[in-house]
Amino acid sequence: MIEVYEKLNEIFREVFDNPTLIVNPGTTADDIEEWDSFSHINLIMMIEIKFGIEFKQKEVMRFKNVGDMAESIQSKIKF
Repeated sequence: MIEVYEKLNEIFREVFDNPTLIVNPGTTADDIEEWDSFSHINLIMMIEIKFGIEFKQKEVMRFKNVGDMAESIQSKIKF
């Protein structure tokens, strides 16, 4: 799971244009000022592209934090 978080940090830094941003399982949209509905769409698309996966809309709606995202990603990939 460490690899998932390393890659997620890269993606978050790119989407939010913040090279020092670090996310953890408890990180939510409330923790990142720039995280709005538009950036959320960009974030989900970038995650799908970088990990080579596809989320269902129901999955995305259930994400409460980065930990939920990471678990979903982990279930879809093999490192």
